[in-house]
Amino acid sequence: MTKEEMITWILGIEPAATTDDTGEWLVVQVPVDKWKNFAACIHKGPPALDFLFCLTAVDWKTHLCVVYHLRSSRTDETMVVKVQLDRDKPQIDTVCDIWRTAEFHEREAFEMFGITFHQHPDLRKLILPDDFNGYPMRKDFEDPVNMIKL
Repeated sequence: MTKEEMITWILGIEPAATTDDTGEWLVVQVPVDKWKNFAACIHKGPPALDFLFCLTAVDWKTHLCVVYHLRSSRTDETMVVKVQLDRDKPQIDTVCDIWRTAEFHEREAFEMFGITFHQHPDLRKLILPDDFNGYPMRKDFEDPVNMIKL
């Protein structure tokens, strides 16, 4: 499937999506309220993006963005999906029921950025102690030990 065909397919699934095909991988931005349905559709395909190999977040100071890297194990096609979240109350539906690999990635984004993944089966910290306050990957996080300011 060419990038142009993928864009046509994506916009047929979600007309509110925006696309950028200028890089190596197609980048799609989807509104947060459309994310779960869109995720289920692209998982089924074509091209059946059945492997989530990276999930991370970015703090843009004005908002947070969850970034999903997906690949088809059949066709080797890759897509990046970005979902913008409200920085003050970052919430999004989990996709660990669609891509099992998302479970630990979502827990890490919860721990480091404070993003709540609705319906996640085990949303708790992975690395930091339970009593740790703050979100170390946010740009406004002040580390009293290392005195890092961004």
